Amino acid sequence: MVFVVSDEVKRKNGGPRMVVTGYSSGMVECRWYDGYGVQREAFREDELTVGQPTTREESH
Repeated sequence: MVFVVSDEVKRKNGGPRMVVTGYSSGMVECRWYDGYGVQREAFREDELTVGQPTTREESH
C-alpha cells in the first residue's frame, strides 16, 4: 500500500496512531505525540496499515 504525507497510519502489530510526514531511503517517516512530546520514526511500508480516523462523536 502506498501512503501519502498526512495519512494517518498504525503499525500492524499495534501502537499509537501516527501521521506520515515523508519518505526517506524507501522508509515511511512517521510522527506521533506520546503524551510528553512528538516522537518520530521510520518504518517499512509493509509494517503499516491505515489508521482509523477519529469521528466527531468520539472526540466529545
